[in-house]
Order: sequence, then structure tokens, then C-alpha cells
Amino acid sequence: MDHSQSGQANAGNGHDLQPAAPSPACKRIAPYGTSHLRGVLLLMGGLFFFACMDTTTKYLSMHFPVPFIVAIRYIVNCVLMFAMLAPIRGKELVRTQRTGMVVMRAASLAVASLFVSLALKRMPVAETTAIIFLGPMLVVLIARPVLGERIGVLGWTAAVTGLAGVLLIARPGSGLDMVAIVFGLVAVFANALYQLLSRVLASTERTIALLFYTTLVGSVCFGIALPWYWEGQAPSLLQSLLLISMGVNGGIGHYLYTAAFRHAPASLLAPVNYLQLLWAGLLGWMVFGHVPDGTTIIGMAVVAASGGLIALKSRRA
Repeated sequence: MDHSQSGQANAGNGHDLQPAAPSPACKRIAPYGTSHLRGVLLLMGGLFFFACMDTTTKYLSMHFPVPFIVAIRYIVNCVLMFAMLAPIRGKELVRTQRTGMVVMRAASLAVASLFVSLALKRMPVAETTAIIFLGPMLVVLIARPVLGERIGVLGWTAAVTGLAGVLLIARPGSGLDMVAIVFGLVAVFANALYQLLSRVLASTERTIALLFYTTLVGSVCFGIALPWYWEGQAPSLLQSLLLISMGVNGGIGHYLYTAAFRHAPASLLAPVNYLQLLWAGLLGWMVFGHVPDGTTIIGMAVVAASGGLIALKSRRA
């Protein structure tokens, strides 16, 4: 998923990790004075679909290899996007100015998607989502040497606070799989690269092309490798519907997420991203009966608070 967040970039999306904020060209389309509440509601809906996709990924990972699941998700998403938008947008889907960087951005998201799914296989949805949200804090630190952005006191405070929250979640004795935590951290670094490239490309590339290339590159990469990791197990009707639903959930989630920025500024929407932690916790409880312990909940709250600091830093800027 494009799974950056409001100018910083999810888990997310994963959760995929979350989609990049629309380019300036996209924002100019928005009519002035559109309700900010509508933007918030659209974002909340998009985050819910991302959480549904992550929960479905975890459930299916009990029955199928993770790369197979990710491949189907990307392929369904790509086919739906092409079928719905190609007749309307035509060459806009593939027209880019810096194709190499666009492909690199898409590849970094594909890596993030794979490792998020591997982490979800071994770790509860809520805890995985919280660790992935370390991404925006990492971007704050990397943006200084790479993009020349000033970190400032709020930026440093947010980064340190976010790291402390993740340490509370992944502390010794938490019962979490250490391999899953490593997978989650790899996804964080891949997602950070994705977010940085999203910032760089936002000034020259159309949002629709960035979205399409993320699905296309993921479909090609995982699709080519499909014969090597598919065990030949035919999914049941329910499993087939769930596999298809991941691509649908991702597509709808990305659409709602991107549309939200047409109605509200990124600085207002940034803190709302952390509602995905709530969705992830609720779905993890409903589907798998998992309830995080008290210390883990505190850690998730600390991560969300650090995201609020980053949003404040964005608003000041």
C-alpha cells in the first residue's frame, strides 16, 4: 500500500503501511472550504480497512506462505486499480518524470509489506501495528541529513518518545517473538525509505501514478516468484474470498486515505493515523481473542503520543 501517513507515511500497513500524502497537484483540485470533518472521517475509514487487511493477513498466514498472501493482495489490488482507472485516466497511470525513483519507492513498499506480513504471522496485530508506527519517528531523524529538514526539539522528543514506547511493547518478558520484532523493524526501515522517497517525488509526480506503480511493482516482484513459494494448496471458498478481500480492502483504504487529504490539511490528519492502533486492537481481540497487557497498552499510548508531537511539529512548520 502506498501505507505512508499524512506527509510522514503505515502498517502499515501495512499496512500495508499507509499511503503517501497526495502531491500538491492533487491538493489543488480540492475545493476551498471543504469540511475538515469529512477528511477526518475518510481517514478513519481508510485506517479501518488497513486494519482489516492486516487482520486478514494474520489469519491467512496460518494456512499459506506469507509471500503467496502478499502476492495475491498486490495482484488483486493492481487488477482492480487498472480496470477501474485505466479507462478514465489512461496514460496518467504510467506517466512519470523520475521513473527510477518511483520504482525504487514502490520496491521499498513491497519489502515493507512482506516483512510486516512476516511479523503479523508471529505477533499480534496491535503490537505489530505499534512497532510499525516507529516509521514516522525514524523519518524525522533521517530527514535531516537526507532532505536538510530541521529536526528541532519537538522532533527529537517525538523520536525518543516513540522509541521508548516501542521498547515498552517489545521489552524482555513481553512474550513477543524476537524474530517477529526483527521483521517489524526491517519493515520500519523499508517504510522509512518509502516515506522519504514519497516526500521527494511529491513535487513532480502525480498521486495516481505513484499509487499505480506501487501495486504494479509489487505484483510483478511477488508474482514472478510465485511458483517458488506456492505449495500448491488450493484455498477453500472462504479463504479465496479472504485473499481477494485483502486487495479490495487495500484499494478502498488507499482511496479513502488519499481522498482525506483533499478535505483536511496533513497537520490536522496526522494524529488521526494513530487510530489504527485502536482498530488493530479491537480486531485482534474480536478475531484472535488477544488483549495486550497493561505495559504494552502504555507503550502503544506512548507511541501514539510521539505521533502527536510530530503532528505538532508539522503544524508549526
